Amino acid sequence: MAPDLNDSQFIRRVLIVIGLVVLTYLAWSLRSVLLMVFGAVVVATLFQSLAAQFQRLRVPPGVALALSVITVFAIVAGAAAMFGAQLVSQAETISQSLPKAWASLQQRLAGVGLSQQLSHLTSTGPTSGIAASAGRFAMSLGGGLADALLIIVGGIFIAASPSFYRKGMVKLVPEQRRALVGDAFADSGKALRLWLRAQLLTMAGVGLATGLGLWLVGMESALALGLLAALLEFIPFVGPILAAIPAVLIALAIDPQLALWVAGVYLVVQQIEGYLLQPLLQQWAVDLPGAVLLFSLLAAGTLFGPLGIIFAAPLTVVIYVMVKRLYVREALDTATPIPGEDKPADA
Repeated sequence: MAPDLNDSQFIRRVLIVIGLVVLTYLAWSLRSVLLMVFGAVVVATLFQSLAAQFQRLRVPPGVALALSVITVFAIVAGAAAMFGAQLVSQAETISQSLPKAWASLQQRLAGVGLSQQLSHLTSTGPTSGIAASAGRFAMSLGGGLADALLIIVGGIFIAASPSFYRKGMVKLVPEQRRALVGDAFADSGKALRLWLRAQLLTMAGVGLATGLGLWLVGMESALALGLLAALLEFIPFVGPILAAIPAVLIALAIDPQLALWVAGVYLVVQQIEGYLLQPLLQQWAVDLPGAVLLFSLLAAGTLFGPLGIIFAAPLTVVIYVMVKRLYVREALDTATPIPGEDKPADA
């Protein structure tokens, strides 16, 4: 039998339990803020990756970070100066064309006797929930500029002194485990950098291919739709579908044959992305299992809302590496490869 606890030990354990319950409640209540902190970490990783390229030229770390921030903002500003007016014009065209496209779709379906089924499906069926979710997602994106600015500024602060924040996190664990947790943080950070590089290249490739393909088939607003496809490519599974819907609807309002061509463009681009770009880039990045990424997207969307959907993939990368490093390798003593290792262990 276990020895009897004295009053001080009992009180200490009760206080620990109460503290853990309070921390859990606070973490749940502040989960959106914690996700924004993670978003700032993702932004900091992006700036640090770019700063590392400047440091290869023997630029001091502080100057390299400043150059990386200036470079990112210069690229955005340059793109806005070169294509801003055209993008705004095409975005206005898309926003004005979508209601007309939806009305045209209803008229075409009414011609074949399917208007009642469409109205019933969009008002009471599962599609209504999807439409409502898409509307809330669009409103959240439109009203999230302040959050985005906060995440970017926070990312710059974290990128300025990442070791300070990493050491602070490591100090929260027992001293005998700090080296292990520090290595796990380093592994997850490296995997996140590799994933970001691969994802940015994929987004650029998808955006260029989509814009070029739409332009070749004679689709209006090809530049804006290509940019939309590139941005939404950051969201796995759902992003490409959301990018294709407005283009197909607008094309359908113009000509059903054009709609088929537009749908074909998105289908071909996704095939190229899935069978060419991703396999090539995942050779040196993080190859996440599809089922894990899919269910993590659903879980993040349920827990955190639209912001969770945006950051579901990088969050899954970090959790995936931490589980492999801390649980599979250390707790289970099973060899497993860690993304980004120079000499990965045998699987």
